[in-house]
Amino acid sequence: MIEAVAGGVPLTRHSRVSFLSCRPGAREHELVSQICIARELARLIGGRFDRYVDAEHPDGQAALGYVVPNDTIVGAQAALRWGIESEGDLFGGVVPFPFVATKVISHPLVADDAPYPPGWNADFGARIADLVLPGYSAFSMRDLKVAARALLSRGPVRMKLASGIGGLGQFVVQSERELEERLAWLDPNEVVRRGAVVETDLRQTRTWSIGQLRIGRLKASYFGTQRTTRDRHGVEVYGGSTITMVRGGFDALEPHVAGDESLRRAIGLARGYHEAAFASFAGLFASRCNYDVVQGVDTAGHEHRGVLEQSWRVGGASHAELVALHALRDDPAREKVSAETMEVHCADPELPEGAFVHFRGVDDRVGPITKYARLLDDADA
Repeated sequence: MIEAVAGGVPLTRHSRVSFLSCRPGAREHELVSQICIARELARLIGGRFDRYVDAEHPDGQAALGYVVPNDTIVGAQAALRWGIESEGDLFGGVVPFPFVATKVISHPLVADDAPYPPGWNADFGARIADLVLPGYSAFSMRDLKVAARALLSRGPVRMKLASGIGGLGQFVVQSERELEERLAWLDPNEVVRRGAVVETDLRQTRTWSIGQLRIGRLKASYFGTQRTTRDRHGVEVYGGSTITMVRGGFDALEPHVAGDESLRRAIGLARGYHEAAFASFAGLFASRCNYDVVQGVDTAGHEHRGVLEQSWRVGGASHAELVALHALRDDPAREKVSAETMEVHCADPELPEGAFVHFRGVDDRVGPITKYARLLDDADA
């Protein structure tokens, strides 16, 4: 029996939830955490967690109920294979072409004759030019070098592979010499196949997470901040998010950010990007939408702000999202809630009261890591 929300109406039409592993190379700690999200979603809708499905080795049953894929699904046919017809059937999103799910969607090409993937929409780049940082997308080593040189004339640049996740696969270049050295380490086939981004590098940065979720009849939006941490090798990586969630769409956030002009502008950038993307790419739909928005200054001291990237899939902030969604579902009169998720690179950290641990162990690549989420009271938020 699906648990009802206010008024006795079921939250969704689904009574079971399945986890779909469709991202090759996912780490153990990622899979365990993501399966935990699927289980929490089953609890949220009052259903049951059904099973884990490997997209490369399915067991023959197509329809999976409510699906939690660990990557954005590409193409309507691939979605229908798993019984996904609309945003009401999954926690995540479906895009019409592979590049739409990556960072390269956010910038124009460096030249009119530059190569680009099938489905490329030049109008989208023009439409969001004022919503993102100065930058270019490239699908060849030649164009990547041309783009980097064009931006280097104004200061250091940040180069990002489209395949990078959680701060990985990116680096800063400060000179022509360093550019040549860095490019020599890249795989040209990877750049051609998936693309890369070059952006103006910023200092004194602050990054917001702006999101919108729809789980059946429950729609909510949130704003929050990210934190970084150091892994066992000293590399700066994603360390967690703190979010404040309210019922409704992006417009519902406005009353809760009065007096914070920077945050209000960040929400406006995310909303503009969101609306432009869904208007520009037919076949795009998503129930989980997250946008990273950065503010900072370049080496000349000029301030920049813009959307860094989009995420239409389960993400780092999703455990905080689920904690907050449960609180809204359990108390129909509640309009606002705050939550956080933390990733700590040690095996046995001191945990705060109310922490819900969704992974604690040793990954053979990242080493000891503990992940947890918790609901925050107003003072903590």
